[in-house]
Amino acid sequence: MNKRTLGQGLEVSALGLGCMGMSFGLGAPADKNESIKLIRRAVEIGVTFFDTAQVYGPYVNEELVGEALEPVRDQVVIATKFGFDTEGAGRDSGLDSRPETIKSGVDRSLRRLRTDHIDLLYQHRVDPDVPIEEVAGAVKELIDQGKVGHFGLSEAGAENIRRAHAVQPVTALQSEYSLWWREPEQKTFPTLEKLGIGFVPFSPLGKGFLTGAIDENTEFDDNDFRNTVPRFDPEARKRNRAFVQLLERIAERHTATPAQVALAWLLAQKAWLAPIPGTTKVHRLEENTAAADLELSDDALREIEQAQIEAQGHRYGEANERMVDR
Repeated sequence: MNKRTLGQGLEVSALGLGCMGMSFGLGAPADKNESIKLIRRAVEIGVTFFDTAQVYGPYVNEELVGEALEPVRDQVVIATKFGFDTEGAGRDSGLDSRPETIKSGVDRSLRRLRTDHIDLLYQHRVDPDVPIEEVAGAVKELIDQGKVGHFGLSEAGAENIRRAHAVQPVTALQSEYSLWWREPEQKTFPTLEKLGIGFVPFSPLGKGFLTGAIDENTEFDDNDFRNTVPRFDPEARKRNRAFVQLLERIAERHTATPAQVALAWLLAQKAWLAPIPGTTKVHRLEENTAAADLELSDDALREIEQAQIEAQGHRYGEANERMVDR
């Protein structure tokens, strides 16, 4: 697979693998052995960029990723995240990016990931109770100690990106970005481009919706977080099928799938972004990664822009929306 360069020279595969859904957020966890096979299959077909977080489980997803990648550790880039109150510290916001928590949490992440360094360490959400300069300073110390390679932010706004970057250069911002959520283009892309920071889109397939496999009649597991997302209300799903219909038309002309078109569109936006679609199925992994070789025609890209479809429904429920830094 082709490689891309994020900020600070960090080279990753053009498409990474988001591992959250194997353990957390989408209903019952997938079979552990099958997930290990999937992660190792991803390595075989050229994926070098793997994403997890302390809060996924919590902890079990880091353990899964660590076990799966231990035999090929020197071939891959592992990204994880800190910043949620996973230890029951009783913080009202549910967040905890105090420097002492960051440092102790990283030591535990290293053990779970079976490694001596984390390639890319993100703050999962901006903590309003801890100045971003203190967060960046704590990560800088970890980088100086060799425990962390690169510093990242997730769902951070332009001001906090600039303030953090002044203390410790930021390698990547990870935020939601897809055909049905394009806010980063206006809100953060100009800042990233100016500072030389890469971008890692999560939910690049609209939490599965842009694959075409979900409609207004789809029922999710009781523990699937999409049950709490307004954009997945049945009426919103019905109206948002316009995105899938657009992708299907273009996919037919390119002998591709809607998911592949959605990912190829993302890859065409900026050379310094690397999406991390997630899956629990090997055939979907292979389908997604094939999108790295799909070049959309100028007509297709123009058709997508001219469609100007607006997504119906908020992308987060109220509690999660409060954690997004604007």
